Amino acid sequence: MEVVIVPDAQAGGELIAEAMAQLLRRKPDALLGVATGSTPLPVYEALAAKARSGAVDVSRARVAQLDEYVGLPADHPESYRSVLRREVLEPLGIGMDAFLGPDGTAEDVQAACAAYDRALTEAGGVDLQLLGIGTDGHIGFNEPCSSLASRTRIKTLTEQTRIDNARFFDGDIAQVPHHVITQGIGTILEARHLVLLATGEGKADAVAATVEGPVAAVCPASALQLHPHATVVVDEAAASKLKLADYFRHTYANKPDWQGI
Repeated sequence: MEVVIVPDAQAGGELIAEAMAQLLRRKPDALLGVATGSTPLPVYEALAAKARSGAVDVSRARVAQLDEYVGLPADHPESYRSVLRREVLEPLGIGMDAFLGPDGTAEDVQAACAAYDRALTEAGGVDLQLLGIGTDGHIGFNEPCSSLASRTRIKTLTEQTRIDNARFFDGDIAQVPHHVITQGIGTILEARHLVLLATGEGKADAVAATVEGPVAAVCPASALQLHPHATVVVDEAAASKLKLADYFRHTYANKPDWQGI
């Protein structure tokens, strides 16, 4: 995998947004896989700025959801469908008709998971999947010891993940659902390009395990090592535990400009 160390979150957001813009210039109807949380916000802000300036046309772009809470109504302000509408779709001027996501309110959740996996395949697959990473190495909601071949499915959140996400629910962990639908690791690995963004010292151990550790289910993000086109973008704080940081800086500094990430 390629590791790119950037000065800060804004630089990471600009770099990834430009990669998305280049993709859309090549393939205007590309399917962009998006993640929620605070980490990817600089990416969405930079891409929206490019769209407003006319640097990229997003009118035919499509957007796919990575995961969703089970049981939250679609119009709940913290359902991921609502969050992505506010943070991605509306700033880009993309309608819900170009959005793919699992049904977290389905009576048969397992059937909804299988239906979403099929929908992604029928849409031609995800062209670029943006990922965050948890402090325990999870991607999507694939908690530690998730199968590296897993498909979209229902998962039970760890207590730590619920604590981490309580900030979106007025700090009240009791409001955080216990279950989610998430693309499985096997599903995620089918995207043509995986881009993981991590910022802050709190992600440093997870980043090191992902990039330099063994491929192991205890660190789900380490599965990115198996992908033919995976890019890990980290700020200096998140890169602080990488033993090969100087090598990663050297290789990126000497990369041809035309190659992109």
